[in-house]
Amino acid sequence: MMNQMYYQNACKFCLTTSVIFLLLPLSANAQTKLKEAEINNYMINQPNSNLLQIDDSVKKPISQNYLERIKMLIMRNQIEYPQPILNNYKQKSEQNIYLLIILKNRKVYVYKDNILQATYPVAIGKQGWETPTGKFTVINMVENPDWENPFNSSKEIIPPGLQNPLGERWIGFWTDGKDEIGFHGTYKRDSVGKAISHGCIRMYNEDVRKLYEIVKIGTPVIVIP
Repeated sequence: MMNQMYYQNACKFCLTTSVIFLLLPLSANAQTKLKEAEINNYMINQPNSNLLQIDDSVKKPISQNYLERIKMLIMRNQIEYPQPILNNYKQKSEQNIYLLIILKNRKVYVYKDNILQATYPVAIGKQGWETPTGKFTVINMVENPDWENPFNSSKEIIPPGLQNPLGERWIGFWTDGKDEIGFHGTYKRDSVGKAISHGCIRMYNEDVRKLYEIVKIGTPVIVIP
């Protein structure tokens, strides 16, 4: 009697184990298909799902092979779905620092938490080339910049050095898509304090180097008459 019960239980165990081993691959395959379907649905429903947004003006097509590799990476590593790159992304100042240019004073004032930190003399735009007033932000920064002569049809490039009108640093804060205005150094020290530029804010090289270390992309710039 005991032997009969033992053989029955053993048969049941073997049968159950066989069924489990048969179902496991099917379950795993079903989960993989479900995950792949979820990923496909996620990627298809993203805005501009076939475009990689680099910035507001540049878009690059993504190949189908690239999309397949992304899907495989997600499936293999079970990582969270990548978030879509946001359009109109803007960097914001987290320093609580802003710059105030008062044109009539020929000076730029550096504030942090509304407390004056530094003041530097500047040159501003001459008549007919006035420095624009308003609220702006720092949009680009360059150490030892080249200068392209906008008044020369040959687009002459002046490398860094004593002949370069931009001096040792460039901090841009305005553009119309073609021309730019910003802070820059100058080797013409006697021009600082005058209305003499084509709209830019000229500074002594030693001062613009200091300012360059204070600001970053996104720092607010306020210009008033």
